[in-house]
Amino acid sequence: MTTIFYETLPVAQMTFEGEWRLDYDPSWQARRSAFPISLTMPLRSGAVHADRLLPWLANLLPETHLAEIGQRLKVSPQDIVGLLGHIGRDTAGALSVREPRKAGVHLQPIADDEALERILNELPSKPFLVGERGVSMSLAGVQEKLPVFIDEEGIISIPVDGTPSTHIIKPDTTRLAGSVENEAFCLALARACGLEAAEATIGVAGKRRYLLVKRYDRFTDPQGGIRRLHQEDLCQLTGHFPSQKYERSSTGRGVTLKMMFDAVSDLVSPGERLKLLDAVIFNVLICNSDSHAKNYSILIGAGGSAKMAPLYDLMCAAVYREVDQSLPQGIAGRFIAPDLHRRDWQAVAEEIGLSGASTARRVEELAAVVGDACDDVATRLFEISGEPTRILERISHNVQKRCKRIHR
Repeated sequence: MTTIFYETLPVAQMTFEGEWRLDYDPSWQARRSAFPISLTMPLRSGAVHADRLLPWLANLLPETHLAEIGQRLKVSPQDIVGLLGHIGRDTAGALSVREPRKAGVHLQPIADDEALERILNELPSKPFLVGERGVSMSLAGVQEKLPVFIDEEGIISIPVDGTPSTHIIKPDTTRLAGSVENEAFCLALARACGLEAAEATIGVAGKRRYLLVKRYDRFTDPQGGIRRLHQEDLCQLTGHFPSQKYERSSTGRGVTLKMMFDAVSDLVSPGERLKLLDAVIFNVLICNSDSHAKNYSILIGAGGSAKMAPLYDLMCAAVYREVDQSLPQGIAGRFIAPDLHRRDWQAVAEEIGLSGASTARRVEELAAVVGDACDDVATRLFEISGEPTRILERISHNVQKRCKRIHR
């Protein structure tokens, strides 16, 4: 049996009898502040079986380096529950797998920038510092990243023994030059346009630049402790495995925009579809060709109340010729963003139950706002952090070009 915890409280037990199943702990169900593991697994709905449980769990794991992680832990990369039992104490959202959080704050301070640079350089061969004593962390996605804890004095530490991380470090990559500045620009641009987005700053450790993203799924309690907020992404909400995050997945059963909007309407709130619509439009305008179903999430509160989470993992792909530029989910059957017309936006709006005319107006509004904000955001970012790759001007140009084309 494997237990899922919130802080030190048992939430549910997973048992294997031919296949995995999940049952909520009665003490958790009785708590006024209880929340479901997923909106697809209500608190009093009875046992949850493998067909619904395993896709949800798989989305807590990274999509790369599973072979390296499995080799270090002596666990098969296909053993979803086994892997999470080792690296699942600090994941996206609020839950810990197998072991509860140890009371208090437990940290391994990173001595200096030289030590941080060494850790970042070793991430490809030692993802999430797997195998280190007390370190048990996992974040979904394909990009290398490291959850960290930053205290009031700005000291960066590795959280251990289930202590929640407060930030995520995303180091630069030679494959996508200027990726740190790119994502910092896109996140700042979203906020400048009135959209909720994760807060991020740029840091330097030796020769490595990195994006430091503040976790929005964390909060400080009245006693000053760091607590977790629960969330799930739209792959989890629609019941799909990570490999199905694109509509045109290799299995042929990928997540579509209609699936995403229907899930939000049915399980969250019909009104939250407008936030999701803004996010989809914004990703088209910034030329983000990787805004798949795992890059949209919802935050879950007590009793299953929920809302759309802030935007994250934003990137302008147009500055990288080696990156596929097609849309992750089709809009009225189209996957090439510059080909989109008013009728396409109206058609997809009607498909997901929104007003075609209102949707077209919102596309026009955001195209104008985003295009106008680009230069100011690029200038501010350059003044704060510098720009060794000189990529901000190219990003701003490509986004403005896309906005003008969509608007026209």
